Parts: sequence; structure tokens; C-alpha cells
Amino acid sequence: MANASGLFTPSVPILRRRVQPPIQIYRSGFCSSERMFKRLLCSSTIAGDEKSVSRSESRPPRFVSKGCKLVGCGSAVPTLQISNVELSKIVETSDEWISTRTGIRNRRVLSGKESLNDLAVEAARKALQMAEVEPDDVDLILMCTSTPEDLFGGAPQGQASDSSFALVLIQKALGCKNNPLSYDITAACSGFLLGLVSAGSHIRGTGFRNVLVIGADALSRFVDWTDRGSCILFGDAAGAVLLQACDSEEDGLFSFDVHSDGEGGRHLKAGIRSNETEDVLGSNGSVLFPPQRSSYSCIHMNGKEVFRFAVRVVPQSIESAMVKAGLTMSSIDWLLLHQANQRIIDAVATRLDIPSERVISNLANYGNTSAASIPLALDEAVRSGKVKSGDTIAAAGFGAGLTWGSAILRWG
Repeated sequence: MANASGLFTPSVPILRRRVQPPIQIYRSGFCSSERMFKRLLCSSTIAGDEKSVSRSESRPPRFVSKGCKLVGCGSAVPTLQISNVELSKIVETSDEWISTRTGIRNRRVLSGKESLNDLAVEAARKALQMAEVEPDDVDLILMCTSTPEDLFGGAPQGQASDSSFALVLIQKALGCKNNPLSYDITAACSGFLLGLVSAGSHIRGTGFRNVLVIGADALSRFVDWTDRGSCILFGDAAGAVLLQACDSEEDGLFSFDVHSDGEGGRHLKAGIRSNETEDVLGSNGSVLFPPQRSSYSCIHMNGKEVFRFAVRVVPQSIESAMVKAGLTMSSIDWLLLHQANQRIIDAVATRLDIPSERVISNLANYGNTSAASIPLALDEAVRSGKVKSGDTIAAAGFGAGLTWGSAILRWG
């Protein structure tokens, strides 16, 4: 098992219960600014002699003392909607059976000339428009996805919507002329949450000002549509947010808590298909070359184990992040979880003693959209007026890996 957690805030939010020491970032590590600054500044070539300092060592170390805040969001979904009733025509199930067990009634599925990158670009454009940020001012694009359009990742690429379907840079599709760094984060349903943490780290540690975080997945491409235990759950979508550097006093990403446990990976996976022995070996037992083209299997999920895992670890992670942020549950305006199953959402809310009216959920309309689920739900809540500027949100993602994590943040 591996885990990482951290406290982002260089200053203390108004809602905090206790005062915590200010945090600065030196290169890639978090440290207490006053103590570490003195130690680094007084580093000398002769132990104990503070006056014997070289020219390079006498220069103050480069600290970045910036906050970051969420200033824009956007989302996009495919046009094709598949209801439970329509799904029951191809697999043995019913609307009642699905909605009772999952809370899902509809899902969106890519079809025709639509592509995942089309959705990602549309969601990103909306986030930039809300943030009033020009594409040329974007310093970094993070594409959180486990189903990229290209083997080498979806962040640097976008797909044109014309008949040629030629690949173009996502930066070009968005109108970014400065070629900002772009890369993928593959962590399934935890991907967007980890994207937020990564974006915050880039802003604080590298001086980036605007980071675009996109969560987009098309799990419908990896679903066995004859398996009613899994095909009823998943849909396709994209969501995006714009994180922007700000003064430490305005910081809106208070704390985080992220983990992974490979022991549980067997419960939720979609691995490379294994070739049969006769396909790998020739008649004389020699290895065939070149090998056959590989492909991924359909999603395999042990629903009961994933449910137990989520209900156990998500409340613990949120509580840990709350302690690091110096907040109590009463300070949280909204609980925003990865939209996997309404029973999981309800169970976590109950354990955290958060009333249903403070829980954001749009699962019924879209199903489990993996890395897109949190930004999609956030975007709808913001644009409907439910989430307002200054609201504090406890967000958590969980899924394949197994991975999970949470972040305490403020909108706007």
C-alpha cells in the first residue's frame, strides 16, 4: 500500500478552528517556511560558521508562496441517451431493478462521429469562458482519463469534428498558441481528484498561473453489454475546471488526502487480453513473431467488494483531510463524491452525518462517468446556482487501482 497526503494552505482560511503554521514550497517539497528558510539561508561551507557562505549559497532560495482557487468549470455529454427501459431490451434487467440498486435511470453514450476529445475540448472551453481566461494564458493542461483516444494519451491531442477526423493538438483546438505542457493522469474514477492535487502542486511549486484540469472517460467502449452487473452502471462524459494562482489569503484548496492499494486491484480492472497458448507458440513450440495485436478486456468488477471498500475508506479520507484543513463537518456546505452508486453516496453521507440536502448528486441522469463524474456534477451545481462562490466542498474520488482520495476546497 502506498499513500500520500498533504496540507496545501499557506495561510489560514476564515473557517478554520485552529491556527496552523504557514506553509511554503521549496522546489518539490512542503516545509515550514520560517524554520526551513533560516536553515537553508544559513547553510555554510564550514560547519558552525555562518559567515563562510559561498556566492551561490548566499542567494535566498526560490520559494513560491501562492494559493490557488477554482474559478471556472464546464462539462459536456454525448447526445445519445440510453434509459434503463431501453437497456432492458438488450440485457435481462428492468428500470426498477437498476434504479433500486444503483440510483441510475439514464446514461449518455458516445456514438456516430462523436469522440471523447470532442467532449473534453467542449468542457474545457466552457471552463475557460466562465473563468474569463484566454486560451493563450493556460500554462498546463491535465487530462484525467483511463480511456484516451490515442495509446500515447489524450491531453496533447484532440480530434477534429470534420469528416477527416484528423488528430490535432488540444491546444490548437482550444486556441492555445503558446503550446502549454499537457499530459494524462490515469487513475480511473480517482483521476480527477488526483488531477486537482497535481494542479495545485504545479501552481505552488512551479509558478504556473492557470492550470486546466479535464476529467473525461468513455467506459462504454469497455463494457460487456451482456453483463447486467456492469453494463447498467457506466456512461460517457467530460468535465473541466480552471485552477488559478492567487494570493495565499485567497487560497481555495485547503487540504488533500490520497491513497492507493494494489491488493484490491483485482476487484475492479480491465486488463490486456491473454492470448491462448496455441496463438503464442508455433507447432514446433517456438515463439511466434511478430506477436498478435493486443487489446483490453471488458471491465471486470466485484460490485460487493468495491461497495465495501468505498464505504469504508472514503469517510476516513474525508475526515483526515478535514483535520488537516482545521475544519469541522459543520463548516462543509457540500459533499461531492464520485458518482458511482447512490447507495455509496448515501452511506458515506450518513457516516459523516451530512444531511441529504447538502449532498450533490446527478448520478440518475448520467451513471458512472469515471474521471468525469466530479467535474460534471460540480458544473451542473454551479450553473444551476446551487453551489455559490465561497461555498466549501468536501470532494472524494475512488475506484480502480484501488485508488481513493479527498480534497477540501472552496468554490470561487
